[in-house]
Amino acid sequence: MIRLPGRLTVVEVGPRDGLQSEERVLPTETKVRFIERLADAGLSVIEATSFVSPNAVPQLADAAEVLRALRRRPGVRYPVLVPNETGLERALSAGATEIAVFGSASETYSRKNLNRSRDAAIAMFRPVVRRAKDAGLRVRGYLSMVIADPWEGPLAPAVVVDAGRRLLELGCDELSLGDTTGVGTPASIERLLRAFLDAGIVAESIGVHFHDTYGQALANVLVALTLGITVVDASAGGLGGSTVIKGAHGNLATEDLLWLCRGSGIETGVELDAVAGTSAWVARELGRPLQGRAARAVLPPSD
Repeated sequence: MIRLPGRLTVVEVGPRDGLQSEERVLPTETKVRFIERLADAGLSVIEATSFVSPNAVPQLADAAEVLRALRRRPGVRYPVLVPNETGLERALSAGATEIAVFGSASETYSRKNLNRSRDAAIAMFRPVVRRAKDAGLRVRGYLSMVIADPWEGPLAPAVVVDAGRRLLELGCDELSLGDTTGVGTPASIERLLRAFLDAGIVAESIGVHFHDTYGQALANVLVALTLGITVVDASAGGLGGSTVIKGAHGNLATEDLLWLCRGSGIETGVELDAVAGTSAWVARELGRPLQGRAARAVLPPSD
């Protein structure tokens, strides 16, 4: 018998990681409604937007407007992505109370995505994290390309652990491990997570972020849960991909994760049907079908 946790935290990344790779740019009020519908469904951590350069991610150019218009719920966290001190300044001015920084385990991807080496990117985050912590903000660290990338191939777990440890040592409260290309399988995910645990990094400080390119995301989540990980990133409708890598299809759909949890006796505090309805709604707003399977199964055909 596998041992699973009794409860996990779902980090909803659709409004940021999902929308940033969409061709259609949603109006500010639609983005706000998206976030509020997710909060209505019971999600307690919703990644709201990104304060990267509007030239780099025009889909989220209205980050400040979204954050200011949002009716924040007590008990709900709304982290925002910031790439540097300029982004942090914009986020603080808009009233951010939690931020995330975004590094890479892959040297090549770091240069392509951040225009900096892996070491230079981590050094860039140091004053960002320090200032955010001094301001009383919670800080999440994303580490992408934790399994393999298209240029370097498979990454040694020791290399990934080193990069992740350095983000935590900067002061990040939590480290989200991202399989950006979605090539991970239960075996490779287990090797990676065991390497972190063997290095003395506790499960409580780790989250997982799986793309579903090859249909492995749920299986990979199950492995993570058996190793004590209880924070899982997901995106309503499977929204998302990569702004750099073609073919890195969608994030794990939130409704698919919720179906797994429902059938496994794992509490999330999130209503599956409400998330499925939100996924169907945002699909209509974007003008395209989304990838989540559970939404199609639980909603009436008209939805």
